[in-house]
Amino acid sequence: MVVDGRVGAGCSGEPESSDSLRTFGAVVQALREFHGLSRQEFGNLVGFSKHTVASVELGRRMPDVDFVEAAEAVLGNTGALRKAAVHLVRQVGLAAWFRQWASMEKTAISLFNYECRMIPGLLQTEAYARQLFADQLPPLDDGQIEANWAARAERQRLLRERSNTAFNFIIEEHVLLRRTGGVDVTRAAIDHLLSVAALRNVEIQIMPLVQTSHAGLHGPIALLETPKHKWFGYSEGQESGQLISDPKGISVLQNRYARIRSQALTIQDSVSLLQRMRGDL
Repeated sequence: MVVDGRVGAGCSGEPESSDSLRTFGAVVQALREFHGLSRQEFGNLVGFSKHTVASVELGRRMPDVDFVEAAEAVLGNTGALRKAAVHLVRQVGLAAWFRQWASMEKTAISLFNYECRMIPGLLQTEAYARQLFADQLPPLDDGQIEANWAARAERQRLLRERSNTAFNFIIEEHVLLRRTGGVDVTRAAIDHLLSVAALRNVEIQIMPLVQTSHAGLHGPIALLETPKHKWFGYSEGQESGQLISDPKGISVLQNRYARIRSQALTIQDSVSLLQRMRGDL
């Protein structure tokens, strides 16, 4: 599962790509091509499907011992693959499909985010985020949790380091009423929202619990504008995420976001609501 772009243990069986995996895969491909073998032919010789061969060569799959040993035998028995395999590592913290979006976030001049499931990752406190990680099924180990939080904390630096970037967040009121992590965690989460909302480049709006007309029922929306004024969108599901660049798709998301923004409380009223909710805890 993915929650705001971070990796969960329940994702695809293939590991997140890393430089070492991609480098290893490139070496396998180069040796295979040097020996004049197609992926199908090589797969037949090592006892794996051509799809598995492709996944290894593209750095999407961690090769197991049987693959490495069989590949060594077929590709000259130089020992290079065997030695390289011990240095392979998985890249953790951000899901593969989210990394391109996260990279674009770093240079965006405008970022818009409507969230109906949780406090957006860029606005989460450490305690709130760790509760989300702890709730993950299948359970994450301590290393995964630490990597997820490190990746999230790194992203959050954007809010203060990108002072010329305009951020707008729309959060459903019920997200805070759920009290994820308990009263203390929620109280600290609201304090953090109020603190961030005071930044000149950040706007936070709350969608009230009672709203008879709501343009956001299709789910979360993320939009960003690049320095070249090109727009992209991002949509995230249980096990995947989709970067959206098609102008027609972007137009739909922009229209929905504009309507949601008009239906949410004003910035001032949102701050007042957060203050009242904080006082009720």
